Amino acid sequence: MAGCLSLVYVLLLSCPLVHSDIFTSIGHMSDLLLVERDLVTSLKDYIRAEEDKLEKIKQWADRLDVLSATATGDPESFLGHPVNAFKLIKRLNTEWVELENLVLTDLSDVFISNLTTQRQHFPNDEDQAGAAKALFRLMDTYKLDANTMSTGQLPGLSLYTAQWTVLTVDDCFDLGRVAYSEADYYHTELWMAQALRQLDEGETSAEVESVNILDYLSFSVYQQGALKSALDYTRRLLLLDPTHQRANGNLRYFEYQLSKQRREELEEEEEGEDEDSEEEEEEEEEEEEELTQQTGGTDEYLPERKKYEQLCRGEGLRMTPRRQSRLFCRYHHNNRHPQYVIGPVKQEDEWDRPLILRYHDIVSDREMDKIKELAKPKLRRATVQDAAGKLTTASYRVSKSAWLALLDHPVVDKVNRRIEDITGLDVSTAEDLQVANYGVGGHYEPHFDFGQKAEMGAFDQLGTGNRIATWLLYMSDVQAGGATVFTDIGLSVWPKKGSAVFWYNLKLSGQGDFRTRHAACPVLLGNKWVSNKWIHERGQEFRRPCGLQETQ
Repeated sequence: MAGCLSLVYVLLLSCPLVHSDIFTSIGHMSDLLLVERDLVTSLKDYIRAEEDKLEKIKQWADRLDVLSATATGDPESFLGHPVNAFKLIKRLNTEWVELENLVLTDLSDVFISNLTTQRQHFPNDEDQAGAAKALFRLMDTYKLDANTMSTGQLPGLSLYTAQWTVLTVDDCFDLGRVAYSEADYYHTELWMAQALRQLDEGETSAEVESVNILDYLSFSVYQQGALKSALDYTRRLLLLDPTHQRANGNLRYFEYQLSKQRREELEEEEEGEDEDSEEEEEEEEEEEEELTQQTGGTDEYLPERKKYEQLCRGEGLRMTPRRQSRLFCRYHHNNRHPQYVIGPVKQEDEWDRPLILRYHDIVSDREMDKIKELAKPKLRRATVQDAAGKLTTASYRVSKSAWLALLDHPVVDKVNRRIEDITGLDVSTAEDLQVANYGVGGHYEPHFDFGQKAEMGAFDQLGTGNRIATWLLYMSDVQAGGATVFTDIGLSVWPKKGSAVFWYNLKLSGQGDFRTRHAACPVLLGNKWVSNKWIHERGQEFRRPCGLQETQ
């Protein structure tokens, strides 16, 4: 409106001086008619521009209205889809700011004040980058391509995909730029290629052009050593923009590097024809034989990262049928409490060595809902202990957690007593109940719950010894992903709401059991809530006596 008033003011100043005898001259009045015509034209232009703005705002509001109605109906399920979580963070970090700039001079001060006040709670660039990297993590762990992520058709999801679950060209481009800023050229290529594919298939974008995408693509594939692809992308870019300065420079450089590479390959081939390759073949055979001896003739020898990701997908090592036949389900009462003698709990063997047990239907929905309610206001980014023993956040643990003490609510004490009755261990020296919620791509890479010799002072401040056992309660089902995997033994334990998994971290000798190394897999689809009870050594002297041998 201010722009319109300024224009009117300028036009009025351009009019001839108006006197009281203006009516005496038709000539002067005709000049006023011209001024009025220009004013009307200017006013219509302003109205048209405002209508265009309001139409854009209306379309935005209508789209967000439908989206919000769906999302708020079941927020946890909605945000359980990683694409929804990423796009929510992106909207609040960038798109709402663009809307604010669009309406800043035209809407009421009440809206602007409200939006400005709310912006302090909005996610920032770091949050958006974190959500993007979570999508990369899901792609790598579950072997998903960019097109699968872009269409939102994730494993465990019904065939129907809402329009807001689909990544646009702009979204894909933004994901590629996040990867590029981290010098992650592998994911840069994947997402820039996806953005280009969607443009080629007819999707439009007001912000991203093929030239921009091709510029990132050529450099990212070059950084990965794919000179031929880098050259092809650069040539395609120059077809669209022959004056692109950087592309013209890269074209000559890539052509030179590719020519040099071909010459070197040709020279190596010529040299190879004159050499006897028998020694090389013998060396390869020796290496294969050595690897076979290390693995016992199987593919069990895998780097931990690869094994971890395989187990997250439900692949990897399997228990032999003979060992599987020794696992049982039973009713358990532990001879400790009359309640469980009358109504024993359902106990299932998940693994035999080390013994890992699952207890089914151990906590009610009402109790779990109350625990979540108590934890939500206290949730903070989960931390780990660094080399100096200080608590800090880390990229290998992405979740939020809260600690609930006995005095927070009777339900906490009730759960603690139930853990003691079922396990037979004293929980008076245990840590408070930790509640954790995993967000988009939330995970915790392989780790031990117990303190190792190199970090023997890890729990000194508690004065209750090392963590002798872990009780892990699943407080939600997870549609896809989110398994607890034991990388040393090859076990995948899948979340089941209301069930708890229990294992000993220490052997009878008090030494750490390295077979209990475990991890929380990234949540692919859904919302994962768990609670942990870490039980310590003190108080267990007569409940779980020490072994007589160090190896026990």
